Amino acid sequence: MVDFSKLKEEQLKLAKKVTISDSFGKPELIGGVDCSFNQDDVIAAIVVCSYKTMEVKEKVFAVVKAKVPYVQGFLAYREGPAISEAYSKLENKPDILIVDGNGILHPRRCGLASHIGVLLEQATIGIAKQLLIGEVKEKIVYIDKEARAEAVVTREHSKPVYVSPGHKTSLKTSVEIVKNCMRFPHKLPEPLHLAHRYANEVREKIAKGEIKVEVKE
Repeated sequence: MVDFSKLKEEQLKLAKKVTISDSFGKPELIGGVDCSFNQDDVIAAIVVCSYKTMEVKEKVFAVVKAKVPYVQGFLAYREGPAISEAYSKLENKPDILIVDGNGILHPRRCGLASHIGVLLEQATIGIAKQLLIGEVKEKIVYIDKEARAEAVVTREHSKPVYVSPGHKTSLKTSVEIVKNCMRFPHKLPEPLHLAHRYANEVREKIAKGEIKVEVKE
């Protein structure tokens, strides 16, 4: 059984380590990370691109058995181990990693992007397609009067995505970076779009037996 009260305590401790000031130089490499699922196996895919051109520099993936079910607010415990495993394989660590999940836009200020940002000591930005918490006023999402995210329309006539600082990035810079990474006609910033596509490709190849993988327990 998963003790979610203990996980809440851990999140509150990790949240104290999250910084939302820019702690990186001029970004040269930008990464995107997304997960897909093969039953209880989590497939984490990371794609690292040139920030200037969006040319792909590296792609890695890892498959790890999920030990925690999906429960809102605890995504890091389900997807984090696979993301950490994939990240350890990277030869080109990104200056910033865009994560499919929230940063500080979270009840305990420690969503997936913030959680793995602290654990990996990596600057991260969170992107969510749905607003699960907070109140939107003039595009800014507030929780307890703190600006935690911005609703960003990345494609004409599309619903916004919600951009929040993960770790070592400010809200303003997070939004600027996401906008700079947009490539028509995709709704998500290019590194995240590519990571999403790569995670699905890997899942399909595993299902067809085209690639054999060792699933980490």
